[in-house]
Parts: sequence; C-alpha cells; structure tokens
Amino acid sequence: MAKEIPDLVAEARAGTGKGAARQSRRNGKVPGIVYGDHKDPIALEFDFNKLLAKLRAGRFMSTLWNLKVEGHDDVRVICRGVQKDVVKDLPIHIDFMRLRRTSKVKLFIPVEFINEEECPGLKKGGTLVTVRNEVEMIVTAGDIPDHLTVDLAGHEVGESIHINDVKLPAGAKPTIDRNFVIANIAAPSALRSSDDEGGEGEEAEAAAEE
Repeated sequence: MAKEIPDLVAEARAGTGKGAARQSRRNGKVPGIVYGDHKDPIALEFDFNKLLAKLRAGRFMSTLWNLKVEGHDDVRVICRGVQKDVVKDLPIHIDFMRLRRTSKVKLFIPVEFINEEECPGLKKGGTLVTVRNEVEMIVTAGDIPDHLTVDLAGHEVGESIHINDVKLPAGAKPTIDRNFVIANIAAPSALRSSDDEGGEGEEAEAAAEE
C-alpha cells in the first residue's frame, strides 16, 4: 500500500533577492525556493506558523511532500535545506527539490506487527520489545510504502526479529547495510526472576562447596 503524501501549501513569491525575502518575512512568511527536475526555479513563501509547526513535528527533512502552489501543478518535493536565524533559531529561508516518480529518496517508514495471536512466545507470556518502530529506507518516490510488515507468527521467547526476516516492499532497501534487529520476544518477568534466583542459588552452593 502506497503511503499517503502530506500536502505542503505555498504561495508564489513576487520578486527574488534579499529585498524580496525581507519583505516576505515582514509579512509573516518564510521565503523559499523549489528547483530541480530540469525546470525553472520558482520563488515561494510559506505561512510562518504553519511551517514552524511542521518543522517542530520532526522528520521534516526526510518527508516527501506534495507541494501545492496556486497556478502550478502539484509536485513532489523533499526539503534540501532550512536556513535559520542564528539567535532565535527560527526559519528564515527554505529550499525544496522537485522529484520525479522514479527518483530514489531516503525516508523513515513505520513498522507494524501482525499475527501476535500466532506467536508462541507471546502466548507463553513473553513481551514484544520493539527496538525500531521505524526504519530509514531508500524508496522510489512514486511508490512509497505505508509501512513495513513484521510477521510474529512462529517466533518463540528469546528470539530476535531482524530486518532480513522482513519482506520488504519492491524497490525498497534499508539505508543500513547490516542485519539489524527490529524487535525481540523477551521472556516473561516471572521466568526472568526465577532464572536470576536460580543463578544466585547455584552460585551460593558453589561458594559453600569451596
């Protein structure tokens, strides 16, 4: 299932250069530009408060956006730079790059778990410990997966689920080139406690024998 691409609304900005950018900021806007895909750059401006909220929500630089500008076709873009005021740490200019549907981009894809009822480890009282709730992937801009599906069926207590155990969407691959852990099936707390006590008892017996 393709991931829904969030909208990012902007207005075409009249004029370029420092003077036009300063005027945009005085009007409560953040000046910016979109370029790439062998097309002319377009000067833009964004509502300051709305843009700031999206920036503070996180993952702004790794999110694929559907840029909407009145009088222009919608276009998929990714942020390539945010210039901030060195004192206030607030955005004063922002750059976006256009992407084709075939472009490869790095995005964080959320992880979803299925078949918990078919997981022997969980049935025995084990706990699912999520190591990564999202994975940075290289994906095609025109076919971004909504999530990665991790099948828990058949996994026992003490087992780890690695990225190589996950069926990845076509054309997607992790940015990390190793078989990293996604989640663990941890032993029940009662079992862990009894194991610890057993270990302590054995150590005490060994000490007594010495």
